[in-house]
Amino acid sequence: MEPEHFAETPRWIPFPSTTFFLRHEAQWITDAFRTNASGVSDMDRWWQVLERSRLTIHRSFFLERIIHRCCEELEPRMFGLLSDLFRKPVVPAGILLPGAPGDLEEDHRQSSSGSIVRPQVLRWLDDQPPNSVIFVALGSEAPLTPENAHELALGLELAGVHFLWALRKPAGTSNDDELLLPAGFEERTRHRGVVCTGWVPQVEALAHCATGTFLTHCGWGSTIESLSSGIPLVMLPFVVDQPLIARAMVERGIGVEVARDETDGSFDRDGVAVAVRRVMVEEHGKVLATFAKKLQGVLVDQGRQEHYIDEVE
Repeated sequence: MEPEHFAETPRWIPFPSTTFFLRHEAQWITDAFRTNASGVSDMDRWWQVLERSRLTIHRSFFLERIIHRCCEELEPRMFGLLSDLFRKPVVPAGILLPGAPGDLEEDHRQSSSGSIVRPQVLRWLDDQPPNSVIFVALGSEAPLTPENAHELALGLELAGVHFLWALRKPAGTSNDDELLLPAGFEERTRHRGVVCTGWVPQVEALAHCATGTFLTHCGWGSTIESLSSGIPLVMLPFVVDQPLIARAMVERGIGVEVARDETDGSFDRDGVAVAVRRVMVEEHGKVLATFAKKLQGVLVDQGRQEHYIDEVE
């Protein structure tokens, strides 16, 4: 199967959609169809999981179905389509909301003496104006190269906004934190930005009143956490389903994707700065924020989400 097969919207989607991969993303999908060292391709293994999926109901019979961490308000047209494609019911489990930020904070802010210690990055956010900070986190497995890290840093600098960056060290980099970033970057941006190579409490950072935008790789878990906080997205997807999630969020009017070269997937500082400013500075960002808040109101409706869980049981 050639990459071009995945670089266009599938014909079996009966409604307008931007569900497609760019050339470099499609190449990754094509490679997943090839047999690997295990003797089975990744896609064959994934399909076998779907084919064999079973859920025991009342211990008396098996009902074959697929349970998807999503809800009809977020994906109103997908459940029927997926049920037809897989020839078994695809049912929503709701978005399975993370715990409330206040509850989660109690889990990690106890010092050795038992006193409460608020993480330093949250204290930094406390000092920032409302909705002024872009929180940057690309997950634990994004294949971020040193060159990517430099372009992202310079893009944030060009954008001229306040930022909190949870930076995971790219593979092949020195243990010296200063070498991760362009020369002089932290000094030039020290009055409006923080780069943290340690752990950052993401749910709390997203829910903080100072956070106005999330720059994300569009992992599904991170996307849901952001939607639950009601903030718009700047999206920099890398692998697997991340590009499709990013395009779905663009369709829903709650985010902007960083421009990439369609052939090799490269991005530059200018593309980062344009996307960040479009969401955080320009008028279009107000529209995105409005849609994000409206969607938040639906997704954090506890009764509605519990109804999905009840229907699965």
